[in-house]
Amino acid sequence: MSTEKKKIKTNTNWFIDKESENRWIFHRTKKHVFSTKTKFQQVEIIDTYNFGHVVILDNKIQSAKADEFIYHEALVHPAMITHPEPGRILILGGGEGAVLREVLRYATVKRVVMVDIDREFVELCKKYLKEWHCGSFFDKRAEIIFADATNFVKNAKDNFDVIITDISDPIEEGPASLIYTKEFYRSILRMLSNDGIFVTQATEVFYNQQEVYSIINKTAASVFRIAESYCDYIPSFGSMWGFVAGSKKYYLKKISPEEIEDRLKRRKVKGLKYYDSETHARLFNLPIGLRKMISKQKLIATIKKPIKVFSNI
Repeated sequence: MSTEKKKIKTNTNWFIDKESENRWIFHRTKKHVFSTKTKFQQVEIIDTYNFGHVVILDNKIQSAKADEFIYHEALVHPAMITHPEPGRILILGGGEGAVLREVLRYATVKRVVMVDIDREFVELCKKYLKEWHCGSFFDKRAEIIFADATNFVKNAKDNFDVIITDISDPIEEGPASLIYTKEFYRSILRMLSNDGIFVTQATEVFYNQQEVYSIINKTAASVFRIAESYCDYIPSFGSMWGFVAGSKKYYLKKISPEEIEDRLKRRKVKGLKYYDSETHARLFNLPIGLRKMISKQKLIATIKKPIKVFSNI
């Protein structure tokens, strides 16, 4: 057996994803694809060895080519498949266009309104992230509005069957903390149709944001009759990632595998890489530690007392 050691590449092209003061994840990069500062955020696209092209906003990984479908399908499909007839959809955030891509897979969808604050970022995504949006921005059912999500929901008069929030974590320096408050969720509830369903990304489950995940669930439970948490591992994030759903009528967890498969077929949902009835069931089977953490949480996020997470800006 050869005793020659394999040489490790030592180039200094690394991106450091700082999860907290105590946990940093290093990603070695092939090249820096693009970098700019928009009115609202620092935008970078890098090409990595493990995850391909990676989108970074304000020094935090937002999505990666190798596994973005896990995050986006987990965020979108449990709510979309549980609703009996999802026709009118609202997306808050989702600048890459991947949430829009997943929603538009449904033949039942008649209209999708996507609200993002950063027009420049969306235009960059149209150009550089074609494998993310797959042309969804140009679908006749899609309407793109450039506005602040908090102002939009406060003044909106339309009702929607499914509302999906894909907005950045509530970092200390940013305005996103207002998105995860009781007041914001009350506006969402007002906009939902009688059988409407709401779902939001809810930050990482472990490490420095563990409590934030349970507070988001508790906050949603203070507004919606039904609130549910689920999660899955996102490799490029290096963590289990949480999602929280709120509904007036339906438990996402209770839909049967047979009904899921039947609805996927009848609604002509094709091209999925991650989500099906087995995946759905696994998402909602939380370990005992998480269930206890969620059930014991007492704090509710409000405009006066919003939640904040670590930022490496």
